[in-house]
Amino acid sequence: MITTLIGLCLLALAFFGTPLFVIFSAIALLAFFAADIHSSAVIVELYRLSSMPILPAIPLFTFAGYLLAESGTPKRLVNLTRAFFGWIPGGLSIVTLLSCAVFTAFTGASGVTIIALGGLLFPVLLSEKYPEKFSLGMLTASGNLGLLFPPSLPIILYGLVSEVSIDQLFLAGILPGMLMIVLMSVYSIFYVRNIHVPTTRFSISNAWQAFKGAIWEVPLPFIILIGIYGGYITVTEAASVTAFYVLIVEVFIYRDIKIKTDLPRVVQDSMVLVGGILVILGAALGMANYMVDAEIPMQILGFMKKFIASKFLFLITLNIFLLIVGCLLDIFSATMVVVPLIIPIAENFGINPVHLGIIFLTNLGIGYSTPPVGMNLFVASFRFNQPIIKLYVAALPFLIVLLISLAIITYVPDLSLLLVNFFSPAG
Repeated sequence: MITTLIGLCLLALAFFGTPLFVIFSAIALLAFFAADIHSSAVIVELYRLSSMPILPAIPLFTFAGYLLAESGTPKRLVNLTRAFFGWIPGGLSIVTLLSCAVFTAFTGASGVTIIALGGLLFPVLLSEKYPEKFSLGMLTASGNLGLLFPPSLPIILYGLVSEVSIDQLFLAGILPGMLMIVLMSVYSIFYVRNIHVPTTRFSISNAWQAFKGAIWEVPLPFIILIGIYGGYITVTEAASVTAFYVLIVEVFIYRDIKIKTDLPRVVQDSMVLVGGILVILGAALGMANYMVDAEIPMQILGFMKKFIASKFLFLITLNIFLLIVGCLLDIFSATMVVVPLIIPIAENFGINPVHLGIIFLTNLGIGYSTPPVGMNLFVASFRFNQPIIKLYVAALPFLIVLLISLAIITYVPDLSLLLVNFFSPAG
């Protein structure tokens, strides 16, 4: 009775905005106390977290992402993609989707993409006669497109929690991520086909000027991919190379980031985010540890076996569940809490753990834009100063396209595993 009462109090505190790490920590401590297990079990998880060799990649990639967000990179990225794709009917929509995907891949935060690129692209879309509703929906829904591309921070966190190879997850996300961009691009071109929006004539000189403007940033994805999959560097070393490279480029070459004024602020802001992630991670791992010890995943599996007999039906249930989780929790918290629960259940149904990771991250990314409480909807409402209901309606067509891509990603596992099997057949 007392435990139930405390649980209800914690739930009420969560609704009133109490930080998630406080709720997770309290639940973990309460659960261990009820099971008569010493509370040091939570601290053991924090120690285990600190000893993970991949851990330094989180602050390094986060720092690099913040440097890119605070510099002139968004504008150079838009100029580059526009020079190469602006000639296509509806080309500015493709520019928007590609720019958002690349930017989110490096920042690891879809909300940051909406804030950073939204203010840049929204006025341009309107000035070139793209409908306001269409523009709002596209910018809101495209914030999550880069979550499957390396060096996405959610992929690294998923690998940490699930103990699945991060190198394989990086590979597995490339084709599904491209599928989402292609389907969104096809819909965008189809939508504007009768609106007669202006295009930008392709010019070799313009393309060259745009390429020269971003010449120091273009190699970055290739440095990471070739370095990791060429066997030259590990993921953690790639994070170090990325942070150092971006620091040199943005501070000393482009000089977008001022050493005395901007750099300390960027370091502080990025490390505050990292601190929050690590605290949530430690607290959630403590709670997940109790769930595993209490065999909660096995109990859930036993319950599901009574009602779900096929892999197909399980995947449908999993998608619905994860979309709801994506609405309610940020991707970092959801990864810490949910992944330990679903992995043993998915294994029982014969789902490849790498494929499961891509399904998981795709669902949570789409959940950000899913009404009624998807986080990106509120971020976009604030950024564009629009009523939240208007964002619901604007994002709905793009959400349907994303759900179609989710169905393909879920039920065609070869899409996620093709590159993994090609580069590491033994995996």
